[in-house]
Amino acid sequence: MNIRIKICGLTSREAVRAAVDAGADSLGFVFADSPRRVSVAQANELTSDLPPEITRVAVMRHPSAAEVDAVLEGFRPDFLQTDHADFQAIGLHGPCRPLPVYRDGQAMPERIPYLLLYEGPVSGSGQVADWGAAARLARSTRLILAGGLSADNVREAIKAVQPYGVDVSSGVEAAPGRKDPQRIREFVEAAHAAAAPIEILGEHKDDGTSSSAG
Repeated sequence: MNIRIKICGLTSREAVRAAVDAGADSLGFVFADSPRRVSVAQANELTSDLPPEITRVAVMRHPSAAEVDAVLEGFRPDFLQTDHADFQAIGLHGPCRPLPVYRDGQAMPERIPYLLLYEGPVSGSGQVADWGAAARLARSTRLILAGGLSADNVREAIKAVQPYGVDVSSGVEAAPGRKDPQRIREFVEAAHAAAAPIEILGEHKDDGTSSSAG
């Protein structure tokens, strides 16, 4: 099984380099009230030499249309991540794609997005999401699991949910807003180990999922 790995809330070049070197697929930069908040200028500096295959995610929370436009025009992210209801009031333009956030206890729409992020009630709080609800949802869409993940529990989470991807922020920090390169490496290694294809009696098993988004 292939799995996408997103490291979120990056604020230093050391952390960005650690995430890239470890094998992360996506990097998230927070443009909302948070210890991890960065400006457009800081995000551009942090990603100035990012390999083109690494996707850049702008993370927002209830942004105004003007705030979205400033981030899209100044940072040009590949994805905009914010609560799913926020997309009703904002518009995306250019190549940026939506990454809607759904949380524990929220009602799901009749038409489920092809790609979404599922987490606990509060972003960046370290609260573990409801893996049972996430697993049911993951059967019908590309679900990126977030909420309280770390190197200690990501293997169990991947087994339980079978997600398209996993997302970590506080679980790889030495302190709020300060990423620990070693914890980043350990998280990516644990996620890759859990998602590795299984060979039974010499036969290779793989779900064939492509890793092109998120």
